[in-house]
Amino acid sequence: MGLCFSDVRGGKQAIGGTSQQNPNSNNNAAHNDAVDFFFKSNGQQALFTQVELSLSASNLLDRDITSKSDPIVVLFAKKRDGKLEEVGRTEVIMNNLNPTWIQKITIAYQFEMVQPLVFHIYDVDTSYHNKPVKSLKLKDQEFLGEANCVLSDIVTRQNRTLTIQLQNRNGHGILRKLGALTVHAEETIASRTTVELTLRCCHLANKDLFSLSDPFLRISRMVEGGGSVPICKTEVVNNNLNPVWRPLCLSMQQFGSKETPLVIECFDFNSSGNHVLIGKLQKSVADLETLHREKNGANFVIPSSHVREKVLKGQLFVDRFLEKEQYSFLDYISSGFELNFMVAVDFTASNGNPRNQDSLHYIDPSGRLNSYQQAIMEVGQVMQFYDSDRRFPAWGFGGKTPAGTVSHCFNLNGSANFEVEGVEGIMDAYATALHNVSLSGPTLFGPVINTAAQIAGRSVSNNNGKYLVLLIITDGVITDMQETKDALVRASDLPLSILIVGVGGADFTQMEILDADNGERLQSSTGRVATRDIVQFVPMREVNSEYS
Repeated sequence: MGLCFSDVRGGKQAIGGTSQQNPNSNNNAAHNDAVDFFFKSNGQQALFTQVELSLSASNLLDRDITSKSDPIVVLFAKKRDGKLEEVGRTEVIMNNLNPTWIQKITIAYQFEMVQPLVFHIYDVDTSYHNKPVKSLKLKDQEFLGEANCVLSDIVTRQNRTLTIQLQNRNGHGILRKLGALTVHAEETIASRTTVELTLRCCHLANKDLFSLSDPFLRISRMVEGGGSVPICKTEVVNNNLNPVWRPLCLSMQQFGSKETPLVIECFDFNSSGNHVLIGKLQKSVADLETLHREKNGANFVIPSSHVREKVLKGQLFVDRFLEKEQYSFLDYISSGFELNFMVAVDFTASNGNPRNQDSLHYIDPSGRLNSYQQAIMEVGQVMQFYDSDRRFPAWGFGGKTPAGTVSHCFNLNGSANFEVEGVEGIMDAYATALHNVSLSGPTLFGPVINTAAQIAGRSVSNNNGKYLVLLIITDGVITDMQETKDALVRASDLPLSILIVGVGGADFTQMEILDADNGERLQSSTGRVATRDIVQFVPMREVNSEYS
């Protein structure tokens, strides 16, 4: 049996309002496209169409004692040798035996191939608040059932929807039914248009007896056939009848078109999973833009099958509406932008004394590369082929320079010019810096990112047509998390991508957050949401595997 409690804080998290690919997907479609561009081979790829899978289930088994199951779906692709390769995961839904998941899973539909899919549903028994669900260990969760199909079975249906009865892992049912899984497929839309919204409500009805309601919004898009697909959910605002939610960023893939009807429902959160409907309304993105422009509110209603729907006092307001184009790395490159490579190396004391063999900065006399040298060589050798002049800005951070002060962005070569010649120049400057710079701290990313962003900004101002890729190599925890987020959000409008390579065995949880793998796009201290995800974090072992 499962645990007797659910992760309430995890259940209150926002889902799907960050206008990005599923961060919990292992499919190539979910990779940071700048890094993916370098990591992919140059071989011919099979013709394919990217599709998004929306998932819901009914009548799941209840594995918990005093509450209901907290289900998650994990999708696997079955390879020719029978092995399962994970494609992606949904979010966890708290206390629900009939869940409709918001997080979609993207997969490439290759029509000339048979693509067997295996869906596993688990009851999550561990904490998932502010954790990427891909970090959840499946062996620690309760198995609820398995569904099998071929991808073409879904996409060739008239409404692209398939319902599959759940079975045990051995392919057989048991005496009691395990429930059913419904999969709906939609082709992804190649559009750069995104809409950033700040929503609030006023005068909501109170649904609690001894406190105020804990409201959240769920937004769904109407689809052909009269049904709807949920696209996002806000966070829960506790004890508030006039809530203001964090900004949402929705892509056209989510809302369809500006005229597509959206169903906006406001619920009072209950930890039992039985959320109480406060009210609902139907508006398109164009309608929401009008509400913002005219500074009007829209009244919620309570639907009824017997009498006319009741118009409520509670209203929805759009405090901010911003429509913008979200350009990707490949958009810049296809528009003729030239790549420029930059590198920043961590010189903080946590790396260990470079004279000791257990230091991450130890230079082996035999010529064996340390982790920093490996990252510079393996990533730099690929990047330099896309950089015409092969002159690379190279910095260090967190070290005490010969001047006796700790610097969080110093020129790696020790000169007034931060550029070096080629990857060999980076390697030489790094080795020289280890002799001239003392390891110190703390670990700050903000100054290096701001410096790179200034260079990217000057490139835009001067119409130089350059796209910059900054490689940051670090051994772990940073101490300026919010300042780093602020710098990344400011830089998200610039032609800049950042690859963070983690070396050593430290806790890289903060790097995962910067990578936006918790499903939420980065937000600055002023509430601004990043225009796009410009960060990819990769542990050093995965960099090795990419190039092996």
